[in-house]
Amino acid sequence: MTVDIRPERVTDEDGSIAEVFPLPTDEASLEQLLRDLFEAHWQEITFGPIIQGAAWEIRAPHAPTHIGMLDGYLTVAFGTSHFHLCIGPHKGTRQAPAPAVLAAHRRTSRAELYRRLDRAGAPISWGLRLANGKDEQQVTILLPNPFLSADGEKVLKTPDWSRLTLWDGLRARWLGLREPDPMDRSGKQFTHG
Repeated sequence: MTVDIRPERVTDEDGSIAEVFPLPTDEASLEQLLRDLFEAHWQEITFGPIIQGAAWEIRAPHAPTHIGMLDGYLTVAFGTSHFHLCIGPHKGTRQAPAPAVLAAHRRTSRAELYRRLDRAGAPISWGLRLANGKDEQQVTILLPNPFLSADGEKVLKTPDWSRLTLWDGLRARWLGLREPDPMDRSGKQFTHG
């Protein structure tokens, strides 16, 4: 499935500029995307909500022990630790059905690949964001960054452009963009917002 490939330039709450590429929000597409990221790329990604006042930058300790769907929720477990994301129709139980308004609030209504730009307009961070029906962030998945070491702890003196392989693959799969975008390799250094 391909979608509109023209990025929209948005200003995030903190004033940073991002280019966003909308993705489908149907349950099947989101499950496929998230399963791929957590089954095949769990060692490469950092994930969690990033909201004003809190940034959860979690790295999986090992491959997921379980990924499954129940009542619209995708569960990703790493042994005891796990999380749930409402990506599909949510009904609740027979004894406690979810009101339609609440079900719509919980479900992903916006999914996007994004690249954050520096002041000169060059990308410095790449990822995936999901938001619920009230446009509240559900999760951000940070992709490998060519300006940072594999563990994300050190700024590299020279960018490692091979670290954009996952980004390029997601662009190809979900946006139909088969060739890497030279813009992604135009940055000079990492800056933190």
